[in-house]
Amino acid sequence: MKRILVAAGLVGLVGIMAPSMTAFAGKKERDFMEKELAPKVKEAGDKFKASCGCPLAITIDDSTTQSTDDMRQARGMATTIIEGAPKYCTDAASKKAICQLKSLVLAKAVKPANAEFTFKDGKGMLTHDGSMYTGWDQMTRKLDK
Repeated sequence: MKRILVAAGLVGLVGIMAPSMTAFAGKKERDFMEKELAPKVKEAGDKFKASCGCPLAITIDDSTTQSTDDMRQARGMATTIIEGAPKYCTDAASKKAICQLKSLVLAKAVKPANAEFTFKDGKGMLTHDGSMYTGWDQMTRKLDK
């Protein structure tokens, strides 16, 4: 009987700890989000609007972007927007094509999915697979058809 109670107690303890292990609990992760990723995402939105003439709401899917490695991938995706928007948005047709995009989520692809850009009804998602991320070129190829 004691073994059953101990096992039930351990299952209960694991059940309580599991949700807290997936949150942004570590100082390293919080610092990276605050000092590295969040400013880069804001810069990407500002650069997009300044270059293309339309606003873009960029968010981070924090349910899939929790480790600093995942945040580095998201930072890379934001950087491609910062670098790509001024070069791409140089004429009215390009601006019209890219301004279909109203919101963009940066996320980690759920396995076994690959890194890709998806778009529907003004909403886009850029994903990474842990080693590769999608960026500006994949976005423009899908939007500028």
